[in-house]
Amino acid sequence: MKLYLFFGSLIFSLTVFGQGLQRNYINPGPGYSQVVVTEVNGVKTMHVAGQVGEGKNLEEQLRAAFANLEKQLKDAGASFSDIVKMTTYIVKYKESDLDTFRRVRGEILGTVNMPANTLVGVYSLYKDHYLVELEAIAMISSD
Repeated sequence: MKLYLFFGSLIFSLTVFGQGLQRNYINPGPGYSQVVVTEVNGVKTMHVAGQVGEGKNLEEQLRAAFANLEKQLKDAGASFSDIVKMTTYIVKYKESDLDTFRRVRGEILGTVNMPANTLVGVYSLYKDHYLVELEAIAMISSD
């Protein structure tokens, strides 16, 4: 079976099931896994569930969420430098939050070769006191 990926006018074909797509569920929780690792054709892709963190303000929670993200990546055999895509959810987002987010992210991830990132302002997260949640996709060679 082939999976076709469309990027603009480019079409990429991956043989998925013929090469034995493998899945590994890391740090399962009630009804979800913290990380699902898929492996096909010599590439491992880590899909990291949203990570939150404790703190009294956005900056503290961002730092704690990045620490939790780092732990999940490490448990899956990856690191921050392997992240290719992030999605960030900030509760009751306002434009001034962007400066805090970029500063903290830059201190932790650096400021070059940044992953793709989508920042989404949301009304709330699963618990009222959380202000930010980070999701990530990372990729490494399985060799």
